[in-house]
Amino acid sequence: MTYGNKLREQIAEPGTTPLIGVYDMYSASVAAAHYDGMFVSGFGFAASYYGLPDIGFIAWPDMVAFVQRLRGAFPRHHLLVDIDDGYVDPEVACHVVEGLERMGASGVILEDQKRPRRCGHADGKQVLPLTEYLEKLEMVLATRKDLVVVARTDATEEADIIHRAQALAATDADVVLVDGVRSVEWIERIREAVGGKPLLFNQIAGGKSPRLSLTELTDLGVDLAIYSTPCLFAAHKAMDTALAELRLADGRLPAADGGEEVGVGESTRLLTKNISRHHPVPVARESVKA
Repeated sequence: MTYGNKLREQIAEPGTTPLIGVYDMYSASVAAAHYDGMFVSGFGFAASYYGLPDIGFIAWPDMVAFVQRLRGAFPRHHLLVDIDDGYVDPEVACHVVEGLERMGASGVILEDQKRPRRCGHADGKQVLPLTEYLEKLEMVLATRKDLVVVARTDATEEADIIHRAQALAATDADVVLVDGVRSVEWIERIREAVGGKPLLFNQIAGGKSPRLSLTELTDLGVDLAIYSTPCLFAAHKAMDTALAELRLADGRLPAADGGEEVGVGESTRLLTKNISRHHPVPVARESVKA
């Protein structure tokens, strides 16, 4: 079975399937022990690879190379890839999709933003004319074989949100995402608008959307949830705290043997799994069943 069809089967099961945002190979190594699905986050990749905000700096060869490394280390995990607006041109979008599917990506998310694009939970987003986006989406859908395609709108006007959600649901895209949803009421309205089409919800700490559990999302009829930045933001906080404490300790490292600190042994054991490909696929934590 292809990676796309494996993810498609998971989405079709009862409950909300979570995909955890990863930003480099180390964060993916940690996430792989807890969840069987990863989201290759544009926000996280822009931050880690370029040290820049998520406003359109990502070059597609860099993202494709990262996905290739991920698939090599994690052959049994779902990999949903954020390809932003398809890197502007429809022809480039199709080329990227073809390459990602060939190397084993499970799915992609294609958005309808204009350039300069930005994080879906940022202010000032602008969207393409719907017909222009649908033409690009249809080209991508015609290019993929079994890859899951998530059609995403970043519309912010209420009437336009519903109109675009319905239009996206009417295509052959596998899943619909309306990013930056601001309330439970709007999740319910979007769920009704897309009919039986699977629905994705994006959660990001400090973003515009409500913080909801997987159980709550399941009750709302959400099929898939991406958690874009828990690894990135946790690393930010932990690194900042560790370096502040190192300065206070006059440069003396904390004890790592038998304590709470990670040492060279634990880190090496984690990374060795990526060589031997012995990451167990977690059970019982990967999704909430209805």
